[in-house]
Amino acid sequence: MLSRATIRARTTASACLLCQWRSFSVSYQRLADKTPSPQTTKPTTPASTPASAPDAASKDAAPAATASPIEALRESGPLANAPRAYGKALDTFTPTHLSRPIGMHNPPNPGENTGIDTRTLQQKRDDFVNYDKHLKKREILKSKISRPYFRDWRNMQFHKGKTFLAPPRLFKADLSLYFPNLHGRTLAKDDAAKVADTTPLLEGHCSVVTVFSSMWAENQIRTFVSPEANPALQSVLKQSGGRAQLVQVNIEEDAMKAWLVRLFMGSLRKKVDKDDWKRYFLVTKGITDEIRESIGLLNSKVGYTYLVDHNCRIRWAASGDAEGDEKKGLVKGVQRILDEMTKEGVGKNYVRKTAAVPELKAGEAVAAQ
Repeated sequence: MLSRATIRARTTASACLLCQWRSFSVSYQRLADKTPSPQTTKPTTPASTPASAPDAASKDAAPAATASPIEALRESGPLANAPRAYGKALDTFTPTHLSRPIGMHNPPNPGENTGIDTRTLQQKRDDFVNYDKHLKKREILKSKISRPYFRDWRNMQFHKGKTFLAPPRLFKADLSLYFPNLHGRTLAKDDAAKVADTTPLLEGHCSVVTVFSSMWAENQIRTFVSPEANPALQSVLKQSGGRAQLVQVNIEEDAMKAWLVRLFMGSLRKKVDKDDWKRYFLVTKGITDEIRESIGLLNSKVGYTYLVDHNCRIRWAASGDAEGDEKKGLVKGVQRILDEMTKEGVGKNYVRKTAAVPELKAGEAVAAQ
């Protein structure tokens, strides 16, 4: 039998061997060489540690800074009190006339808002490891997930979804804002016009642009532009000699619905004149929140009608069904823009002016002509 003294002696010997192995081990020597580096940085760690909190706060504030233009439109824009698919739900709402122009501040250019990712593999890799861009994408996903699905349908109870009333007169040309470039597939069969942008089509023309996303919305815009509801408008378009036109934009962001629309494009061609096939757009991508807030597309179930001049500026706009003198106002607006084009000598070789419009203050109203 082993005595207690023998056990203690063997334990002490093993402990000494363990200490010797640690002292002569190469791996522990390497760790010992690295220990002075944290000690040298110890005086700076207290300053860097509290500095990390402001950095995190600045990263959280970065998405808010990029979203500030949209927030400004929601809070102080001409449609600040209109119901939306997000935000606080409204119990009552009465649409009012547009007091200020709506649209984008920068002129549109072909190739914008296509929704196509043109980044290279290196750029995608750099964006993937960029923490700030991840935070921005996170905020976008959070805003989309938090939107109630049936909010647009619920907002239809307010005057059949009418977001705003048309202005009584055209907005001044030098203060009007721009209609954005939209990219989509047309009804044309030739490859050159099958996929096109709206900006080259709108330049040099007086355009009545209708935007809709459902059958309900399409029936609403028909109260403005159909031959049965507004024959005076059709007469002006035919007598303009091609200077005035009707452009239809069908927005279908749902992939399945867009596929069904493309499947039945043959039936759509039967409803639209052959000369107007290139003026019917099916847009599936590129409609951002900034575009919706800027031009007033606040309800996807409502149809919107815009009067765009030869400089791609929105001079007049309406939503929902035509009420009161809105149809007459649209016809007078088309005639007014045609007169302006005649005075300016706008022809086939027209070159659009690309001057940006400065942002207006929240309380500053724009006089109409």
